[in-house]
Formats: sequence, structure tokens, C-alpha cells
Amino acid sequence: MQPRNMSMSGVVDLAAVKAAGEAKAKAEQTRAETARQGGGGAVPPSALVIDVDEAGFERDVLQRSAEVPVVLDFWAEWCEPCKQLSPVLERLAREYSGRFVLAKIDVEANQMLMQQFGIQGIPAVFAVVAGQALPLFQGLAPEPQIRETLDQLIQVGEQRFGLTGLTVDADADGSAVAAPAPGPHDAALEAAVDALDAGDLGGAIRAYRNVLSDDPANSEAKLGLAQAELLSRVQEMDPQKVRQEAADRPDDVQAQIAAADLDLAGGHVQDAFGRLVETVRRTAGEDRDAARLRLLDLFEVIGPDDPRVTAARTALARVLF
Repeated sequence: MQPRNMSMSGVVDLAAVKAAGEAKAKAEQTRAETARQGGGGAVPPSALVIDVDEAGFERDVLQRSAEVPVVLDFWAEWCEPCKQLSPVLERLAREYSGRFVLAKIDVEANQMLMQQFGIQGIPAVFAVVAGQALPLFQGLAPEPQIRETLDQLIQVGEQRFGLTGLTVDADADGSAVAAPAPGPHDAALEAAVDALDAGDLGGAIRAYRNVLSDDPANSEAKLGLAQAELLSRVQEMDPQKVRQEAADRPDDVQAQIAAADLDLAGGHVQDAFGRLVETVRRTAGEDRDAARLRLLDLFEVIGPDDPRVTAARTALARVLF
């Protein structure tokens, strides 16, 4: 079961997008022009995942979106959830073999694009189809739900804009590079990822805990465990009910903790941290400890190097001491 609060809105109804007909005509014109100039042939697998900046956005995204849906992955080096999501998107781009192209955008180096898309938190994923920008999802998301959203995107591209995707030449990138030697916990970590892909959060949690029992400092297992536990906590929640209870009962620590989990799983990192810091500030005893410990758990989900974690740690220290 997928967490109900995830911002996986799916593909918006393109019938509601203004000038959709004009966009389709323009896409067809662009494809015809590309074919006339001798383009539109097979591409290497490396062309399915590209880095895009502001200077190349017109060419690499807008023009390319007349041939194939372009999925935009907004990320940053300090964003730990991005480091979990991006490899999944890259793998799916290659697996879907030309049915979409993944364009990775570093928000630190491309602030203007981040502002133009109205991004409040990362990871954030959008798509561009025939020049039309569509929000897909923000925050953590399990692979089955990502696949469902991609399938919807591809279907819309084909049915409404005639986008049939790219032809991929699997041999164009040359000989394969030898894979690195497996680490001692790679099999267990892979089992955890497989469990997540299958929606088996309990199995993923057990697999990550097995790794940590042998290697307590394993950063990948710590991050994976924190994220799997978060998804497990929120998957049965009714977001509307949880948020209403938090609003009605500001002094109810468990209500605030539940709402903070929803905030973080939906990509609203600062809201989650701020809610729990404030809860720690106005409580004492066991209630204060419960809020503080959950905040520390959420720090693990994001990662210690994220500046939002650093800021929240400072705020927590102020209210504690």
C-alpha cells in the first residue's frame, strides 16, 4: 500500500492546459522538421539521462519534449532523499528505453529554473510534454508509484500529442565498464531495495536492521531504515484527519508527531522540523522526549549534511538549553 500523503499527483489533465491543441501541432511540426534535417535516428542509452542547465534548457528539454516526454529531476548534492530517488529514476529511464528522457537539474547551480517551476522543496519531479510543464511528485516515493505515474505520463504523451518516444541503440555507447566488486553488505542492501520496490516495508526494515546489526555505521542502511520506517508510519494515515487533529490540539504531542511525519514524507522538510522544534519548546518530561526523539529520527531521513538539518539542530539546542 502506498502512503496516502505522498505528493504523487500523477499527470494533470492536459485537457485543462491552455493551447493543448497548439502544442500538439507544434510538436508535430518540430518532429517533421527534425526528420527533414536527417535527425530523429537512434540514440545511445547515455542520451536517456542528461544533465541540464539554464543555458541548455530550451534545446535539451523544450525542443526534445516535442519528440518524447522529458522528466525533470530537481536535486542537490546535499539532499539525501535526492540521492535515493535519482538512481531509481535513472534506472527507470534506461529500462523504459526511450519512452521518456530524464533531465537532471542541480538546483544550486540553476536557481532561476527552480524559481520558474515554483519548487518549495526537493526532490521534486516535473515533466515537460510538447512544451507543457506538468507537476509529477515531490518528496519520497516508492518505485511502484513512480512507475504508475510514468506510465500515465507516457500514455498522455502518446494519445494526446503523438509522442512515440526515441529509438535506442543499445550498442552505441561501446563496451560495458566492469562493475565494481560487491561489498560485504551489498546483497542485504539490495534485498532491502527489492522489498521496498515490492511494497514490503516490513521486509525492507528487517533487511536494513540486519545490515546495521553487523555494521552500525553503515550510512546507506541508516538512511534506508529511517526512510522505510517513515513510510511505514504514514502509509495507513488519513492525511486530512491527522492535520485536522494537529490543528485542533496543538498541545497533543502525538498529534504533532504524526503531522510532522506527513510533512516530511510529502517533502515539506522545514515544516516538519519547525513543528517538532516548537512542540519540544512548549512541552516537558516524557512529551518533550517523544517529540525530540522523533525529530532526531527525521534528521536521519534527510541526512546530517543537509543545511536544513543543521538549522533545525541549532533551533532544537536553543529550546532545550
